[in-house]
Amino acid sequence: MQSTTKPYAESCDQNRAPILAVIAPLYAGRRRLLEIGSGTGQHGVHFAAALPELCWQCSDRADELPGMRQWIGEAALPNLPEPIALDVLRDPWPTPGFDAAFSANTAHIMPVEAVAAMFRGLGEVLAPGGVFALYGPFHEDGRPTSESNAAFDAWLRARDPAMGVRDRTWLLGLAEDNGLEALAEHAMPANNRILVWRRG
Repeated sequence: MQSTTKPYAESCDQNRAPILAVIAPLYAGRRRLLEIGSGTGQHGVHFAAALPELCWQCSDRADELPGMRQWIGEAALPNLPEPIALDVLRDPWPTPGFDAAFSANTAHIMPVEAVAAMFRGLGEVLAPGGVFALYGPFHEDGRPTSESNAAFDAWLRARDPAMGVRDRTWLLGLAEDNGLEALAEHAMPANNRILVWRRG
């Protein structure tokens, strides 16, 4: 049986500390979290270790799971279960009842219809009062917030026209349409932000 090379994303090591500083108080007292687009699983391992009372459920498309399982298996954390397959456009969503959700660096690589599907799904699986934190770069009123974000957006669209840095106002509208009210915003290093919503 062919082994899977353990994946590694340098960006996860670079941004995990500032992200944790924001989400640790946000998720205090929460019990069950769904991470959308967990990628390598590095964030899940780091955050689950730091937040032992929170069950951190990783998810991603099925082809990402073998590599992710290596990180999760090596960590062997009691609050980090087996990852689940979740293509937000195609797969059935897990059973509702999560009181928290998280996603990092996903909105700009998803096509717009997948971003919309993510918010629709979260509107269904988050319990009332549940919170969702979305990390990444965002445009403001259709304009990049920095030269680096403008260059990143151009690079993404050159790779795939369906990709691109998403506009904060558009995301707020999607969230509102799905019962999620804006709760907070946090400026992050490298011209990123964390946008936070709560399900009403």
